[in-house]
Amino acid sequence: MSEYIPSPREWVAKQVALYEESGGTEGLTLRDTGLPVIIVTNRGRKTGAIRKTPLMRAVAGRNYILVASQGGAPRHPQWYFNLKAEPSVEIRDRTEVRQMRVREVTDPGERRRLWQIAVKAYPPYEEYQAKTKRAIPVLVAEPVR
Repeated sequence: MSEYIPSPREWVAKQVALYEESGGTEGLTLRDTGLPVIIVTNRGRKTGAIRKTPLMRAVAGRNYILVASQGGAPRHPQWYFNLKAEPSVEIRDRTEVRQMRVREVTDPGERRRLWQIAVKAYPPYEEYQAKTKRAIPVLVAEPVR
């Protein structure tokens, strides 16, 4: 079993701990926004360690939309590269935990549709895209079974 390495960002590490220690009954929203998050657990591509990231909860049917926005930063977040290297993830959505497989959405029509759902769930994504030159990646996590 691999070691879990908490995020170096204190608020992220605290939120993940609260979410998981409560069994998915606390820490369910992003900071002061009141908007729901999920916890994505994956393996680090360099360390092999377990990583856990709170991401906005955007749902399309049985799938989750993962937006690699990093607040509109010029570079993709590290979790994006981890998921590209190892697409098997665990997603905790409140009290439910699901095994999922992630893929980057490349079809323009599918990307547009999922982007609209994600923006409806978290409107700042539009602002983040406007402030960066990179195309913010959209990924979809689909159930393994």
